[in-house]
Amino acid sequence: MLRRWSATRAARAGQAQVNPHCLDRSGLPRDGRLRLLSFNIQVGISTEGYRHYLTRSWQHLLPHSGRAINLQRIGELLEGYDLVALQEVDGGSLRSDYINQVERLAHLGAFPYWYQQLNRNLGRFAQHSNGVLSRLQPRELEDHPLPGPSGRGAILLRFGDTPDALMVVVMHLALGGRVRARQLAYIRELIGDCRHVVLMGDMNTHATELLEVSPLRDLGLLAPQVQATFPSWRPQRCLDHILLSPGLALERVEVLPLPISDHLPVAVEIRLPDALHAQALPAKQEQAG
Repeated sequence: MLRRWSATRAARAGQAQVNPHCLDRSGLPRDGRLRLLSFNIQVGISTEGYRHYLTRSWQHLLPHSGRAINLQRIGELLEGYDLVALQEVDGGSLRSDYINQVERLAHLGAFPYWYQQLNRNLGRFAQHSNGVLSRLQPRELEDHPLPGPSGRGAILLRFGDTPDALMVVVMHLALGGRVRARQLAYIRELIGDCRHVVLMGDMNTHATELLEVSPLRDLGLLAPQVQATFPSWRPQRCLDHILLSPGLALERVEVLPLPISDHLPVAVEIRLPDALHAQALPAKQEQAG
């Protein structure tokens, strides 16, 4: 059921786009492990120091040749994962050479399913977006503008259709604490009583706030990643997270040393519960069994 924050912030049902030539890459490995990655890519801008926020600021408005090279590097990285959350991607405007960066990364990483959430539409000048790339076809997908000033959103995905379904929320939260608290309260309502939850994205705050004083504090979530992610050239703050419900077994966590954006990507590998793994098997494996 779709939920509403207000009459002007109505959630809407979404549908994952399909790469038909990548469907042979759908489903999970037989070991039942799910490889997750969250990455704020800063629309493909390479930032290697605070000075670049000034000297490379024009790249937020105009195209440049290095962006395609950076996207290629990111796409090569993403190919090793099953579910990817992207923040600060462009949906196809002047600055990205009218390339939908979510779609391009889906092709580069050979993902069969992808979705772009447009959060701030500046026409031909910028298409500020979040994105999801997946090897699993979601049973449900909802697009949620978050409360507060426009430009922040969350994507809700449900994999499976039993009480063991996996709920994933991809987000990019506000910088300000008050607005962020309202956004987390909204996300807490979306999650409800779901048993298996993954929250992914640039949350613009530390895990201590998220787990101990935010509206998420009653969920018993785990924050396995404590290594700093920002700024990428000298990480000092842990702003990017993949939070897990306690019923999901953690296998591996890593902050990847890929200083392309001003954030570093976060990777987590989890083992799915047996019932959920069975649901997530690709159709060709089910038929073969």
